[in-house]
Amino acid sequence: MLGELPRSLEVNGKEFKIRTDYRDVLKIVSAFNDRELEDDEKVYICLVILFKDFDKLKKDDYEAAFKAALSFIDCGQEPNNSKPAPHIMDWEQDEKIIFPAINKAAGFEVRTAKYVHWWTFIGYYMEIPEGIFSHVLSLRLKKAKGKRLEKWEKEFWSANKEICVIKTKLTKEEQAEKDKLNALLD
Repeated sequence: MLGELPRSLEVNGKEFKIRTDYRDVLKIVSAFNDRELEDDEKVYICLVILFKDFDKLKKDDYEAAFKAALSFIDCGQEPNNSKPAPHIMDWEQDEKIIFPAINKAAGFEVRTAKYVHWWTFIGYYMEIPEGIFSHVLSLRLKKAKGKRLEKWEKEFWSANKEICVIKTKLTKEEQAEKDKLNALLD
């Protein structure tokens, strides 16, 4: 029905209730971005978190359930198989600048709300007004596309590298190797 928010997903002809609060979906997104996890582990985490009755899913349903889960996470949009967009945002790293922007769009502190449907949360995200977060994204996008920054943008970037630069998350092995190399250089 038009305007209704989904609270269940159809998997191979059966309806399954899902967790729809934005916090649950952000846990899934965090798992998807975890370089320590294998792809099958990410799928499992997604299904366990999202499906309230995960134990009622048959193994034969996992693939269809995962596709339905991805469609839900993408707010019902079909996957875009074109060239991937540049990585200009990180939910975890940007948390301190994302939530004030979302709160401004929502008109209330979303983190204190008992429940906010994922699609509603993304709606707030899509309506983020001008501010630090949108400015940082704009600068990251310019840099990712190889465009020159204006003088004032360069100054902002230099003065705010902590929030402007997306840090590469290293696996434990990569971090150990980096630490070993740094120890040799000291």
